[in-house]
Amino acid sequence: MSVVVLYGRPGCCLCDEARAVLERVRTAHPFELIERDIESDDTLLRAYLERIPVVTLDGVELFEFAVNEGLLIKRLGRVP
Repeated sequence: MSVVVLYGRPGCCLCDEARAVLERVRTAHPFELIERDIESDDTLLRAYLERIPVVTLDGVELFEFAVNEGLLIKRLGRVP
């Protein structure tokens, strides 16, 4: 099963929007969703502070700021 990671932080409206898209896609195209709070780790905070939300699929960065639902579905279809 594919693993999608959402890097964000509490109170981020763009992160909330990304999460909603991920949850919607997840209903038809199952994947494991992991959320990482960048404020809990200094390395993550430095890496993602001005880019959140950032979404990765199986370790590959796909999106920052917004999730393209169609592209996510397409990429999930390519994963064995």
